[in-house]
Amino acid sequence: MDVAAELLPGVGLRFEFDIRDGVRIGVIVRRSGDFEIVVYEATEPDHARLAFRLVDDEADALAQILGAPQIARHPTDLTRELPGLNASKIPIQPESPFVGKLLGQTRARTRTGTSIVAIVRGDQVLPSPGPAEILRSGDVLVVIGTEDGLAAVAHIVDEG
Repeated sequence: MDVAAELLPGVGLRFEFDIRDGVRIGVIVRRSGDFEIVVYEATEPDHARLAFRLVDDEADALAQILGAPQIARHPTDLTRELPGLNASKIPIQPESPFVGKLLGQTRARTRTGTSIVAIVRGDQVLPSPGPAEILRSGDVLVVIGTEDGLAAVAHIVDEG
C-alpha cells in the first residue's frame, strides 16, 4: 500500500492512502498532538470531510487496536517521502544510565528535536510513549528526526 506523506508547514504532517473500495483517507498529525481523520470525496479529490478528531490518548488506543506494531517494525516507511526526516530503532543497553528511569528524564526531544514515536518492549509496542514511561534494558526506541538528531538520541541513551 502506498502512503503519501506531506509536511504541512505550521500544522504538522498529513498521511494519505486509498483503501480497497477506492475511498481516500487522510490522517493529519497536528503539531499540537491532536489527530484528524478525514475522508476525501470521490467527486472532488481535493475536498476532505472531517470524519473525527482524536486527542493523544484516543489516538494511542486506536493505534494499538489497528496495529501500531507495524509502524514499530517498519519506521522508515513513515519517512520515505520526507526529505531530511529519518527513522531509527535505538536499543536501550543494560549499561544505559536511563535503565529504570523515566523517558522524560532523557530530555531527548528537547535536546535533539527528535520524536520518540514508540517503544518496542519484547513483542509489545507502546505507541506515543509519554515522559512517565519507565525505560527498561532491552527496550527499543523508535525515533524520528534528522540524522544528527537520531545520532544524538543514541548517544544520550548510551552515555547520558
